[in-house]
Amino acid sequence: MVQSLPWQNNGMRTTVDKAGRIVVPKPMRKELGLEGGTRLEIRLRDGRIEIEPVSTPMKLVRRGRRLVATTDEPLPRLDADDVRAVLESQRL
Repeated sequence: MVQSLPWQNNGMRTTVDKAGRIVVPKPMRKELGLEGGTRLEIRLRDGRIEIEPVSTPMKLVRRGRRLVATTDEPLPRLDADDVRAVLESQRL
């Protein structure tokens, strides 16, 4: 059973400072894996602000007889716990 966090149903409040910045509350940053320096895309849609991490550009490169997805940007290494968490989150 998936447990929801309190903010997932009701949201959390934050403010916009004089420079136009907002602070994403720590529980949300932690849940989404957002760290300082994470590039974000922001858009206005149907009167709402949507913010999401920028996708990492990928390309397919042939290595031997296989195609492998690669990027020019360094990516964090995944360990077994990371992979397991993603798999569990995708199971219905």
